[in-house]
Amino acid sequence: MTYSPDTGGSALRSPPPTADPAGEPGERMVRANGVGLCTQTFGDADDPAILLVMGAAASMDWWEDGFCERLAVGRRFVIRYDHRDTGRSVSYQRGAPPYTLRDLAADAVGLLDAFSLARAHLVGFSMGGAIAQLVALDHRGRVASLTLIATSPAGPGDPGLPAMPEPTQAGFAAIAEPAWSDRAAVIGYLVDLARVSASRSRPFDEEAVRALARRVLDRTASIASSMTNHDAMSGDDRWRERLGELTAPALVVHGTDDPVLPFGHGLALAREIPGAHLLPLEQAGHELPRSVWDVVVPAILWHTSDN
Repeated sequence: MTYSPDTGGSALRSPPPTADPAGEPGERMVRANGVGLCTQTFGDADDPAILLVMGAAASMDWWEDGFCERLAVGRRFVIRYDHRDTGRSVSYQRGAPPYTLRDLAADAVGLLDAFSLARAHLVGFSMGGAIAQLVALDHRGRVASLTLIATSPAGPGDPGLPAMPEPTQAGFAAIAEPAWSDRAAVIGYLVDLARVSASRSRPFDEEAVRALARRVLDRTASIASSMTNHDAMSGDDRWRERLGELTAPALVVHGTDDPVLPFGHGLALAREIPGAHLLPLEQAGHELPRSVWDVVVPAILWHTSDN
């Protein structure tokens, strides 16, 4: 069913489960699933809760402030957080992360416990969408609804799913790893990765992405670990064959020009999750740019209104 919107190793550090004066307003360090994670909230805690789950190697900053604020204005209690090895959350030595994707899913459940939430609406982007699917499958009573953005029912190379296009692979391969101590080079690296992931059909907002990259770098404990450890996670997690078990209402949001996970991944999700709604984002890539917020935010508010 297609949705049509009404409007256009060992830890380097593990923070204590308390407010941290070094953080930004609203940040809170919590203990979830045995590790220290940095969180930030928007809105009234008495409103329905939305947990935002970002993708691989991405801190909560990629859920931009304005996006979170719009959801909060819609009377939602919004929680975003830094995954392990991103932002100000627990960080590990580069190259040997002592966790798997299922551990990251358990972190999300632990955050619901930390905020004393019986359940929440989960909104996941890319790897965050995989995490949200795992949580909904293994902890179905904790998930009020799923919004799955730019994600997939399986890992790369799964039957029936389109591969990453060769130009995208070449684009990523052409981006040289920077010296992690070189601030300007790292910022440029983050911008280049975002450019390859973006749609070719819309102007790339380099100024906004560069400003966001500076913020990400300033908040990250170890940028080298952040940019490599999620790709180095061990384990062969599969869940696609279980998608028919999902009972949480699902909204699948996917860019029609996604150069990383082509649109066929979103189509497969919408087809294989019972009763799922599909919201195609025309001319959008593997991204959540400000230009699509007027469509995505109302869709999320609609989807989370009665669940």
